[in-house]
Amino acid sequence: MLDREHEPVLDACEAAGIAFLPWRPVLPAVGELAAGFGATPAQLGLAWLLARSPVMLPIPGTSKIAHLEENVAAGAIKLTEAQWERLA
Repeated sequence: MLDREHEPVLDACEAAGIAFLPWRPVLPAVGELAAGFGATPAQLGLAWLLARSPVMLPIPGTSKIAHLEENVAAGAIKLTEAQWERLA
């Protein structure tokens, strides 16, 4: 969320209607807000990415069923505009 180097690429992907795959989107700075959701920082980072753009296609790594379930649960987190902007 803090590395915005590729924002122009994301904008071009949105304009062209093609997917954008983010790299290393999760940062520990989201911990406090994540706790308010009863979520992990990784879940909140995924939720933020999903809310960022309709062409955003995060592919979180997972090596265990529990981690897969955690990643999938991130899709249910709905950020308010104020929460999204706080993270942005």
